[in-house]
Amino acid sequence: MSWFMAPQAPPNFEAQIPDAVVPPQAHIAPRIGLTVGKVLGKATERNRIKRRMRDALRRHVGLLPEGFDLIFHPRRIVLSMEFAQLEAEIVRILQQAGEQARSDASRATKSPVLHAPGTSAP
Repeated sequence: MSWFMAPQAPPNFEAQIPDAVVPPQAHIAPRIGLTVGKVLGKATERNRIKRRMRDALRRHVGLLPEGFDLIFHPRRIVLSMEFAQLEAEIVRILQQAGEQARSDASRATKSPVLHAPGTSAP
């Protein structure tokens, strides 16, 4: 199963509600997308893949990294695999995404320090 993650842009509260008090750190809920193309089967099979994926994701919604969009691109094997195995795969992906989100956040908070070539860092 393939997956992609992208940081969400901060919401633009001023454009939505004029004269609103904007919180300093607005909470951005994580979002999930499922892409199930026609190559995976007929509509009934694609819908079954999506139902199984949504059910497994619903059980582990607490593992979603906040402030990120996660896009899943399942394979046809999702139709025939045991649900426990599918759930374990989803948990593994969500844990990987959480680790990646934490490393991206720590990288973003560190200010870049420029060094001249050939010199060591202070």
